[in-house]
Amino acid sequence: MKRKQHNYNLIIGATIVSILILMMLISFFYTPHNPNEMITADRLHPPSAKYLFGTDNFGRDILSRMMQATQTVFQVGISSIAIGLIGGLLVGSLAGYCGGWVDELLMRVMDAMLAIPGILFAIMLVSIFDPSLTNTILALGIPRIPSFARIVRSGFLQVKEFDFVKSSKIKGASHWHIIRHHILPNITTQIIVITSLSFSTIVLSEAGLSFLGLGVQPPDPSWGRMLSEAKPYLINAPWYIISVGISITLLVFGFNLLGDGIRKMQDKRRD
Repeated sequence: MKRKQHNYNLIIGATIVSILILMMLISFFYTPHNPNEMITADRLHPPSAKYLFGTDNFGRDILSRMMQATQTVFQVGISSIAIGLIGGLLVGSLAGYCGGWVDELLMRVMDAMLAIPGILFAIMLVSIFDPSLTNTILALGIPRIPSFARIVRSGFLQVKEFDFVKSSKIKGASHWHIIRHHILPNITTQIIVITSLSFSTIVLSEAGLSFLGLGVQPPDPSWGRMLSEAKPYLINAPWYIISVGISITLLVFGFNLLGDGIRKMQDKRRD
């Protein structure tokens, strides 16, 4: 009898991501303290019963700011992923389904976009149009289009050659019907995996931009900006940078495990 193997990557990844999502949802209704309230008397207060993660250089509660910053993280992540996914679906499906000169033209455009490192494109765009939440989302979302387009195109090229797709064409099914009912359902898992992995990349990029002062601007809290603010106090108040750094690490780790777990689950189904 074959022993059942647990997909620990999926379990651990889903657990970490769920906890962070729960933290974000709670932050809409409750935080231990006002995230933007400055209490100079409690400046750089170490972790205690009153301030579980301590306070920052302005006397603001770090835990409350971290909770509110999860809203920014997921807003930037989800919005940027949406831009990359929608653009990638349009380009990838058109290139993969039509083939020929359409495929060649669109893929050369995607190759040109890939030639520019995503983080450099983000820095350039944000520098030109001034740092803001909207510009950060655009700067991080547009460079994701080629990655999604390549995954979608690869799936279309593979699935459109299957017998059931060819049979549907012979029966007179429309192109939209074939794409919607036969091709897209068969590449959904690949899209979910690349979405999960892309989310962690976007989180790191947003933190990097905010760390440099080019991302989300005050008073909106951002993990990257909090890291930048904590840097001068690494020796005197190590809890500041450690708590934020662990949060970023956990989120990236969780989404990477989640994506890997979904991929393993799909591989088992194929076997």
